[in-house]
Amino acid sequence: MEKKWWHNSVVYQIYPRSFQDSNGDGIGDLKGIIQKLDYLSDLGIDVIWLSPVFKSPNDDNGYDISDYKDIMEDFGTMEDMEHLLAEAGKRQIKILMDLVANHTSDEHPWFIESRKSKDNPYRDYYIWRDPVDGHEPNDLGSTFSGSAWEWDETTKQYYLHLFSKRQPDLNWENRSVREECWNYMNFWIDKGIGGFRMDVIELIGKIPDEEITGNGPMLHEYIREMNQQTFGDKDLLTVGECWGATPEIAKLYSNPNGSELSMVFQFEHICLDQIPGKEKWDLLPLDLSDLKMVLNKWQTVFHNDGWNSLFWNNHDLPRIVSRWGNDKEYRVESAKMLATLLHGMKGTPYIYQGEELGMTNVRFSEVEQYKDIETLNMYKDRLEKGYPHEDIMESIYAKGRDNARTPMQWSDEVNGGFTTGTPWIEVNPNYVEINAKNQQDDPNSIFNYYKRLIRLRKENEVIVYGDFELIFPEHKNIFAYIRILNNTKILVICNFTKEQVGYTLSSELEKSKKEILIANYEENSSDNILRPYEARMYKVI
Repeated sequence: MEKKWWHNSVVYQIYPRSFQDSNGDGIGDLKGIIQKLDYLSDLGIDVIWLSPVFKSPNDDNGYDISDYKDIMEDFGTMEDMEHLLAEAGKRQIKILMDLVANHTSDEHPWFIESRKSKDNPYRDYYIWRDPVDGHEPNDLGSTFSGSAWEWDETTKQYYLHLFSKRQPDLNWENRSVREECWNYMNFWIDKGIGGFRMDVIELIGKIPDEEITGNGPMLHEYIREMNQQTFGDKDLLTVGECWGATPEIAKLYSNPNGSELSMVFQFEHICLDQIPGKEKWDLLPLDLSDLKMVLNKWQTVFHNDGWNSLFWNNHDLPRIVSRWGNDKEYRVESAKMLATLLHGMKGTPYIYQGEELGMTNVRFSEVEQYKDIETLNMYKDRLEKGYPHEDIMESIYAKGRDNARTPMQWSDEVNGGFTTGTPWIEVNPNYVEINAKNQQDDPNSIFNYYKRLIRLRKENEVIVYGDFELIFPEHKNIFAYIRILNNTKILVICNFTKEQVGYTLSSELEKSKKEILIANYEENSSDNILRPYEARMYKVI
């Protein structure tokens, strides 16, 4: 495989609204990110994925863009953005912009024009349809509850919105739309960004009349065309958000000829704790066997014809230590265990802000304390359908997107050191115990554990390029695997429970000399016994 700079890089996702507020208005901003670049440099990351900072009325926290070439006033100015690029560059940190190409805001000038009349030049930038029997054209649903079709009184037609009704979907069949996209992508490439994370990119090939949303027949042609017109001849990192990706589809996106993207985010592992065929709010306990099967499949399917992204968290997902760890008595141990498991695998790791501190889900007592449009729509929808309030709240506590969006916990000062004003969403009350200031100087903290994991990836090529081999596939409590490159072997072994568990290695591994590279308990214990949530990474000699 041709080696790429992003193979051994580690990406850190920033949700700007919640990262650091520099001016006391309660909203994180670009100057706040600049203030914290030394913190990120100390952590050891190479790339910042910046959730959208473009001009937006903020119906969906910036994923509804009204101008792709300007900055949201809440976050600062274009001058601030250029300063961030320059300051990050001084620290050898690249910036990944969040490309939202499937839809715009309804306040984007294209949509304002499009809805004026059926013969407006911008009409075909969006997807408009006549009513059928006085109703919506078909049964397509919005991710944010209800129909994906919104009636527009001016021209007596429906427009498509797979997300909020204020996020009308672009019509990628129209070449002018595609050219507009290439134009603003090249605008940012010329400013020196390191690449793009592509929001719901699998939806741009949709055929709404046939109720096909993801993986439409023209999808890969559009992406190859985008590649040729923008980043294809440049050494940039591109990652597509693809909820419907199978290994076969992922190989098309990330094949090594470079015709499409560097890698995709696939979410098969992330959907394992919901009832099959139901919504994410319909909860199911995680079966470790399922997690092993899914991650093993994605680790072994590519070999040399594709690349994995590795993640537990992002701005749409709950905090992993609350989800599959133990955020009470074993928060530190389980956060480190989950980090060890992921960072020992093959692929590019993504850290979501606060993950490196073991930040947890939040349990607000009132639904009004939540800000996320998906959560609020779901609450109203389920209440109307007769679900008990208590059950809905438990689903929000487990899966609500605001779990990831409470402000970054920098210190034990008021509001966690995030702002001197009133934060746009309340800080998790546990900031007094869980914060960056407490952890940076503590050699045994989760933060410093992440630092060591990042350094191990840089120092051990076997972690970057080694083959993956699952061991103990049937063990109910242990997730373990080996990485092999030439004559170098690394063994990773993790206890997923709060019970002490034993294991027996193969005779070959048992006889081999094993040197601990990293472990989440300070003192050694019996080689064949793992304490609650214990994780060890060995170099096998």
